[in-house]
Amino acid sequence: MSDLPLDALAAWCATHVPGFRGPLTATKFKGGQSNPTYRLDAASGPYVLRRKPFGPLLPGAHAVEREFRVLGALHGQGVPVAEPFALCTDETVIGAVFYVMAHVEGRIFWDPSLPDLPVQDRDTYYGEIMRVLAALHGIDVMAVGLGDFGKPGNYFERQVATWTRQYRASETQRIEAMEALIERLPARCPPDDGRVALVHGDFRIDNLIWHPSQPRILAVVDWELATLGHPLADLGYFCMALRLPRNPALPGLAGLDRVELGIPDEANLVERYQAHGQRGAVGDWAFVLAFSFFRLAAIAQGVAKRAQQGNASNERATEAGAMTALLADLGARLLAE
Repeated sequence: MSDLPLDALAAWCATHVPGFRGPLTATKFKGGQSNPTYRLDAASGPYVLRRKPFGPLLPGAHAVEREFRVLGALHGQGVPVAEPFALCTDETVIGAVFYVMAHVEGRIFWDPSLPDLPVQDRDTYYGEIMRVLAALHGIDVMAVGLGDFGKPGNYFERQVATWTRQYRASETQRIEAMEALIERLPARCPPDDGRVALVHGDFRIDNLIWHPSQPRILAVVDWELATLGHPLADLGYFCMALRLPRNPALPGLAGLDRVELGIPDEANLVERYQAHGQRGAVGDWAFVLAFSFFRLAAIAQGVAKRAQQGNASNERATEAGAMTALLADLGARLLAE
């Protein structure tokens, strides 16, 4: 089942997607809190469609056009991504801007504790994640045509301001921990050290598609928040999972025995990332983590607002929105340490 007008979509794909042949069916994927994502099955094979949500949107949010551009720049450059086929900016086709890309067959792990893998294999999988993240940050953005994909310099300062505005635009109640972060983060922003990389913006384990049987990432997905920025932002964001409590919306690893689980600790992950050529200093790591919690809290609040308006794209939107206060509290605690 899907909410897509299949006849109109198939007609568009026949014109714009190389080799496409109908008829067409569509099935909505689990997840996709921000941009709804569908598997398309056609006579010519499977595809994936990502669209903007229906209904009113925050300015600059749900930028599937940017996703499509970054996929085109990265495909074949050593960072695993799905091949992009076509972008549609004509909202009359399905009611929203969308793009179509190749379907990558593989595994997605929703739980960072990796319960479906043998304990002795989990460390290797985490090592592969750090390898791919370092490869992403090693991309020459000028060489792949992304030199204008964001504003270089003062990344954290600009991001704190941006996500403060986004949070205010979707605020539904006063959260004291968010107020504390909004007040304290600007003063803790580190001086610009000149490091600029393409950052994913939502680099977490469930945005990775793995080989069906090997510890190898076949595609990094969900590039909506990608921009030019500081590489530590992605690393800190990924490491949040080690500090998040267990919950149905964003399952974390806090409170679990990670040694028994075979999951590397934070210091080990940072060391592996640096061993792949990203050797810059970590600096104020507490700030990096606090910023990551703040940013994710602001994103969760946007989900909560969409749920309130009735156009959130996932049945767990209310749960994810309820995470805002918890995430903000975790961030505020880091700044208080």
